[in-house]
Amino acid sequence: MARVVAVSLRRGHHFSKTPALSIRLLSGLGVEGDGHVGATVQHRYDRRRDPTKPNLRQVHLIPSELFDELRGKGFAIAPGDLGENITTSEIDLAALPTGTRLYFGASAVIELTGLREPCTLMDRFQHGLKTATLDRDAAGRLIYKAGVMAVVLADGEVAPGDGIRIEMPSGPPKSLQPV
Repeated sequence: MARVVAVSLRRGHHFSKTPALSIRLLSGLGVEGDGHVGATVQHRYDRRRDPTKPNLRQVHLIPSELFDELRGKGFAIAPGDLGENITTSEIDLAALPTGTRLYFGASAVIELTGLREPCTLMDRFQHGLKTATLDRDAAGRLIYKAGVMAVVLADGEVAPGDGIRIEMPSGPPKSLQPV
């Protein structure tokens, strides 16, 4: 069963986040107290280009299975290290289509908006990490493994151990793209 392994947040703009006992999701904004909370874009690079764009990166999720893979390649990785707010288990986040809704705890709901594109900050954290979070499919197309991004649809608390209920979007599935 899909579940939450860890939750993390951090005030200000930093690469890594600090694990917490729980986080509070705020509808249309993101994680209360986190540096990326806001209705408009908060990512520093994107904000310089157009600060009026909607924030499609309110919540960042990474599967714990990626950490297992990276540790197998010699990286020292723990929840929050890659800047994610929610670390999951037993759910292939990147395989879900755009618009998938994830339900946590009693009331929190998020909707997937896209993939996190690995950036150079990953290599500053640990050399070679950016490349380790990329792959290629049989056709040679890039596969982004650094997690997915989402917006918050309904307020609520999220904590380690919470189950995750998945609701697929109606209509033809649309693959997640970098946001």
